[in-house]
Amino acid sequence: MTRLRALLAERILVLDGATGTYLQGRDLGPADFGGEAYEGCNEHLVLTRPDVVREMHEGYLAAGADIVETNTFGGTRIPLAEYGLADKVREINATAARLAREACAKFETPDRPRFVAGSMGPGTKTISVTGGITFDEVAAAFAEQTVGLVEGGADVLFLETQQDTL
Repeated sequence: MTRLRALLAERILVLDGATGTYLQGRDLGPADFGGEAYEGCNEHLVLTRPDVVREMHEGYLAAGADIVETNTFGGTRIPLAEYGLADKVREINATAARLAREACAKFETPDRPRFVAGSMGPGTKTISVTGGITFDEVAAAFAEQTVGLVEGGADVLFLETQQDTL
């Protein structure tokens, strides 16, 4: 984090592009996601089609990104449970961070380091909007996701599009 903070003090760093939009443009089918039950779970692609996720990161890095986000926007147990993948939270997040880290390693130089941002989206249940979940459950879900992202090598965590009381 110190290296990232120092660079942010020196210059503007470029973040990658839209993960979901990129993946939707790939015309992926049920087999790519691991079967019909998982279709639409972009996070599962880190296990079923790591080549596609790696290619996405490498494309953004080749275009000049300094920071790539992991493919984990819906990587807490809350949305993953909707696909029967709640038991894979740590594996999905760690694998996603490793894929991004490997892509960064291919592009970074001593003069131009690259960084991995662990993406943490709002999930599919919110305390104040949808209900059906408690603060403690949401906090525990983010903590669990954090473990996987850090384990996989994320340099920083991005809590994105949060609209709740957290």
